[in-house]
Amino acid sequence: MFLTIRTTGTPQRPATDLGFLLHKHPGKAQSFTTAHGTAHVLYPEADVERCTAVLLLEVDPVALVRKGRGKGRGGAPDAALAQYVNDRPYAASSLLAVALAKVFTTALHGTCAALPERAAAPLPLRIEIPALPARGGPGLVTRLFEPLGWTSVTAEPVALDPEFPEWGDSRYVRLVLEGELRLADALNQLYVLLPVLDDAKHYWVAPDEVDKLLRAGDGWLAGHPERELITSRYLARRRSLTRQATERLALVRLAEADGLEVEDVDNAVDEATDTEERPVPLAERRRTAILGALGTAGAARVLDLGCGQGQLVQALLKDKRFTEVVGVDVSARALSVAARRLRLDRMGERQAARVTLLQGALTYTDKRLAGYDAAVLSEVVEHVDPPRLPALEYAVFGSARPRTVVVTTPNVEYNVRWESLPAGHVRHSDHRFEWTREEFRAWAARVAGRYGYAAVFAPVGPDDPEVGPPTQMAVFTRTGGDAGTRTNSDTDTGTGTGNGPDTTKEDAA
Repeated sequence: MFLTIRTTGTPQRPATDLGFLLHKHPGKAQSFTTAHGTAHVLYPEADVERCTAVLLLEVDPVALVRKGRGKGRGGAPDAALAQYVNDRPYAASSLLAVALAKVFTTALHGTCAALPERAAAPLPLRIEIPALPARGGPGLVTRLFEPLGWTSVTAEPVALDPEFPEWGDSRYVRLVLEGELRLADALNQLYVLLPVLDDAKHYWVAPDEVDKLLRAGDGWLAGHPERELITSRYLARRRSLTRQATERLALVRLAEADGLEVEDVDNAVDEATDTEERPVPLAERRRTAILGALGTAGAARVLDLGCGQGQLVQALLKDKRFTEVVGVDVSARALSVAARRLRLDRMGERQAARVTLLQGALTYTDKRLAGYDAAVLSEVVEHVDPPRLPALEYAVFGSARPRTVVVTTPNVEYNVRWESLPAGHVRHSDHRFEWTREEFRAWAARVAGRYGYAAVFAPVGPDDPEVGPPTQMAVFTRTGGDAGTRTNSDTDTGTGTGNGPDTTKEDAA
């Protein structure tokens, strides 16, 4: 996959400022590992008058199949071969969108400490993608990009074979965008519209995709004439998520029409839907269940282990019962997003004293985590390779040893109730496993017995009489027994894991 970003400049505003805005030095080529390959950033030209940055994504088809846990398999005899022989290595898709988010994270957010005024101002840009899948043809490409401020949108069909013009055009186009836009706006448009045009995503679309869509579409999506198509395709046509995003976008439009600022769209949606009960998202139910368990335990100082982008940390800070909240994650990017979500740079001194964000791997012991009332592992254990689970168990239950530990994890039995999840698939490509209710209880009983805890269980979400709830929760309470004997499996080292969707779902997640 190949994408070029070009700008022009003058001696007063050199084109090489593009390197500052992308946070990638024009003088060297850089490589970044993604979940499904390697992304390279290089500059074929970089001078005062013209600068071109290239993002080249090399996709590993074998890794893509293995990490997809069999996604794309069908009953046709050639289905297995089709997993390896396809357009993924060269055609722009959600794989390229995820690479954009990982490689140009700071540029996507429009921040540049060195040149803040350049980051905030439009630049003369020319963006080209040689092979872009376009389900809907060149006309749809034009309808999607023209309303976004580009002065020229070229969507040139790619012939199936130039030697045989009678075969007609393929479903791919060569896309060239030209105009003056903020670099952050251009990148966010691509992040959303690449998977929309491909009409597919390579990862499981979870509820947090709504938040990603609204963040990337801030300032342009609510008023886009094709917003319904964009929303539906981006969210993989999941009706509940599409409805949720549509409601929030409608509220944004109303707020903009009235000249208001919507600080918290979720709360405003609740107020705007008094006459119709809005389904409560599973993530919200999970946070509510966790807060309830922590409150019952009388916890005041709480660890959120694998805090991801800080949704639970944010909920904990809103509750005055929790005097100290520490979020821990292995991903520096996730912690950066969490800091922005919490608005740490604008937080008052008293509130800021209640929260700390730490980078750390949960499969290693960490003295900083000792002495807390409670720890939460929300949707974390399933991201850990099974051989590494004993290391995580010791680090949390044996070393940090809080009075209470709350663990939530998917119930694989409930997966048959997800309409858009193919049979036999896990909910996210980064899940190393998903437990049945019996397997989860057996694991919890073993850990509790080994480290001197007692475990009780509770459903989260609708408790189906046949398959149980979508999320299962265990609350461990320390009984004061022996912390257990550390074995060789506990002392092995390994990599930690976080639960942040932009870490493993958009990259994973």
